[in-house]
Amino acid sequence: MLRRSFLAWAAVSGATAAASVAGYLRWREVTPAVHAPGREEGHFLRDRKPLPAPSQSFSTDVLILGSGIAALTAAWKLRKEGHDDFLMLDGPEPYGNAAGGRFDDLAYPTGAHYLPLPTEDCFHVRELLADLGVITRGAGTRKPYYDERFVLHGPEDRLLFNGVWQEGVLPHEGVPAEELAEHKRFLAQIEVLRGAVGADGRRRFTFPSERSSMDAEALRLDAMSFAAWAEQNGYRSRSLLWYLDYCCRDDYGAGMGAVSAWAGLHYFCGRGGEAENAEQGTWLTWPEGLQALASGMERLARPKRLAGSAVRVRPSAERGVEVLCFALERGVARTFTIRARRVICAMPLHVAARVVENMLDVHKQIHAPWMVANFLMKRFPQERPAAPLSWDNVVYGTPGLGYVVSTHQDIRVAPPEKTVFTSYVALSGRDPREARKWMMAASGDELLELASADLRAAYGLQFESCVERVDITLRGHAMAVPVPGFRSDAGLLALREMDGPVLYAHSDLSGFSVFEEASWWGYRAAQRALRG
Repeated sequence: MLRRSFLAWAAVSGATAAASVAGYLRWREVTPAVHAPGREEGHFLRDRKPLPAPSQSFSTDVLILGSGIAALTAAWKLRKEGHDDFLMLDGPEPYGNAAGGRFDDLAYPTGAHYLPLPTEDCFHVRELLADLGVITRGAGTRKPYYDERFVLHGPEDRLLFNGVWQEGVLPHEGVPAEELAEHKRFLAQIEVLRGAVGADGRRRFTFPSERSSMDAEALRLDAMSFAAWAEQNGYRSRSLLWYLDYCCRDDYGAGMGAVSAWAGLHYFCGRGGEAENAEQGTWLTWPEGLQALASGMERLARPKRLAGSAVRVRPSAERGVEVLCFALERGVARTFTIRARRVICAMPLHVAARVVENMLDVHKQIHAPWMVANFLMKRFPQERPAAPLSWDNVVYGTPGLGYVVSTHQDIRVAPPEKTVFTSYVALSGRDPREARKWMMAASGDELLELASADLRAAYGLQFESCVERVDITLRGHAMAVPVPGFRSDAGLLALREMDGPVLYAHSDLSGFSVFEEASWWGYRAAQRALRG
């Protein structure tokens, strides 16, 4: 079967060889547009460059610092509860890790690209999705009904393994029987853990993670790496270990050797939302990724927005908190102040530590660098035999995380002439600091070489002949890595409970960056800001 598949692919490749060579020559002329959102502002803060005197002053009841998912959730919740006296300071990038872009009429993500069906524990996400019209009925029931346009349809994912596509991301075709037995044992163990309850009566793994068990077994799992847990449980299968490592890199930006065993298991056990009109564990997706939800929240919240970033947050005798802000205009700083009764600090904790006076110490979080590359395809490449083009397409054994097809939801209606392939790369093979240095120094060609590696592995030279434009987004501090011991960090636990003039709301409080966590902290911060 493998030989027949290879011969068929060779025949297809031969038919397009001339076009591929021409495409390769043209590929050398493609110059990617490279973006590094937040880099200029971040380095400005880091270097403590002198600032001019403030030229303006504003006043508000609640000030939200940031415009990512946590910030937008807070704004949506404030507005929903009838509170409209709030301002939002955008930060360096509107929508943050939920941002997207466009090639004319084709939208694409430059950050997160999907949302799993929320479980009943994720009532805050269900409430939001109902307000946005994504859940059309039954938000409070076990199986809500979702708008079919956003429910991911098949084929969902596939894996290029030993030169042949197969359905799913866990290898199975061509895998030895003893390895398949380990796969089965792992999946059975996950089913047991998914329903596990800790000694404190809480589910061992759930969203929001703050509501997960903190009993002795949970702390034991958090104290070791996921790789150590796998070894302790006798997992040796190369294909299974690759899959577990891939899942950690995909959700956390680091491999299973760097990630807490609790976090590694939470990836598999914390989700599993149900729907009236979809299978358990289905995903929600949009061409522009989570920017669809971010822009929807902005529409509902109608925040008064200011461009700029906070440079100093401190108590004010006049009104709660005074915030010194700056905005860079062609590299020149302009400053202004905002006074507020309460401030919701919805920015990464390593940034907050530089701007909030007397902020509590927290452990130094490791933030994983990411690269997201969007390829405008003037036509679809010729596919290999076996599994068809899927929404998510992964290549076994590479440092990349595969690629997503932005127009996937439209293909079943009428295949578009053009599409966007979005390639994700977590630079987990390098020390994060070294990876960021490399990203800063790398040429466009070097970035393009890494970003396109999985696509070239999948399509060969013909891929390059299909590419019209490339947009690369570099996220040097994309997400906090849930390293062993992260759940019991005293500083994080204290920041979560703060209920003073400054409230914290960011996925960093959870120690890992996913929508359910970011939105939870924004939801909670809004509730606290409304009190007193």
